[in-house]
Amino acid sequence: MKVVTSLVIIVLIAGLIAGVVGCGGGEAKEIKIGVIGPMAQIQGKHHWYGAQLAAEEINAVGGILVGNESYQVKLVKMDSNEIYSVPDAVNAMEKLITVEDVDFIVGGFRTESILAMQDVAMDNEKIFLIAGASLNEVCERVATEYDTYKYTFRVTPVNGTYLATISFMLTGMVAKEIGALTYPEAPKVAIFAENLAWADPLVAKAKVYFAATPPNGMGLKVVGTWRPSQTATDVTAMLGEIEAAGANIIYTVVSGPLGVAYTRQWGENQIPAASVGINVEAQKGDFLGVTEGYGAYETTLNTYARVKITDETIPFYDKFVDRFESPPVYTAGTYDALYVLKDALERADTFDTDEVVAALEATDLRGPAGRIVFMGRNTTTPHDVAWGPGNVTGVGVQWQNGELVCVWPNAGGSLGQLEYEGTVDYVIPPWVEDALTE
Repeated sequence: MKVVTSLVIIVLIAGLIAGVVGCGGGEAKEIKIGVIGPMAQIQGKHHWYGAQLAAEEINAVGGILVGNESYQVKLVKMDSNEIYSVPDAVNAMEKLITVEDVDFIVGGFRTESILAMQDVAMDNEKIFLIAGASLNEVCERVATEYDTYKYTFRVTPVNGTYLATISFMLTGMVAKEIGALTYPEAPKVAIFAENLAWADPLVAKAKVYFAATPPNGMGLKVVGTWRPSQTATDVTAMLGEIEAAGANIIYTVVSGPLGVAYTRQWGENQIPAASVGINVEAQKGDFLGVTEGYGAYETTLNTYARVKITDETIPFYDKFVDRFESPPVYTAGTYDALYVLKDALERADTFDTDEVVAALEATDLRGPAGRIVFMGRNTTTPHDVAWGPGNVTGVGVQWQNGELVCVWPNAGGSLGQLEYEGTVDYVIPPWVEDALTE
């Protein structure tokens, strides 16, 4: 009797354990992916939106297949507050890893915060697919301390060196149009950049390149540099100084909320200088609303536009707009990041971190932003997304007639005959043209 009773107890316990391990008898296995960013701002919101779309699509077709088993993607949202607080960003990253126990991490935006966030992820050997910060140092660390930083990959944007290159190309297109009106005098350019670390190398390069004689530069006259706080809400005095200096072009390097105040005051005061460069706020769908209509004709780099970069671009763009009532800003590159991760996991066919890293290094995948390939270990910034025709190029967009349209690359311009189907001509702001043709 005692033996039978003991056997019954053992069988019951074994059945209970089996039920726990089986997650209730057949629940799908999950891969937990942390999405980290400044969720109160547009940059973090689009981190989340891009990841949401990708996760839903991936799960709808069966998830991610590893070791002959299918895993559903489970996202964990984490507000980093990184625009305003490095400690908050570090705490958020630590919480993702130690409390939420995520398997992988995507997102990140502000350079001053992301370096600290990166260290936390690397200390825990967590693969971190960045979709927001451009500073070269993020991936230079992979070159100098590979074993420590090999878990870092940057999906968007291109690094600071390439970001400078393409922002100069976009500015060059505008300078050509302005130059036709100022001829024989060269256009005058003002540099307007938020006072943050990521902007420093772009400002330094712009000062030299804009002033240098072609073919080593653009042959413009640089009238000065203005470096407001990233949180400034009134830059009318600086814009007045820029107008007094005679600028025909304002080259912008702005990633945060400053972009709204700047553009509203630029348009409201009809500063007679075309605005072009990087203004992340101008990438969002309600930009004309928050600038009270004065954001018309603002021109900025972006990762996405409703043009045929690849076969995936327009379907992604339309789905994003339909779902979130906004075109995707570049931090929606978390969408591409999830597909890059899916592709690497399925090729590696294992969750072994080093093997997944090796698979990520061999990535060659077409997504909405272009062909994604990572730079190799023989470069100065390994694990950076590769830039150039045939890979990711970025695009230049402008607000025209209430719509955000692609104006660069334009055939016959700085990238040769490259032009994506759907690109339109750049338009000089009417008040700027009037000032130059009086």
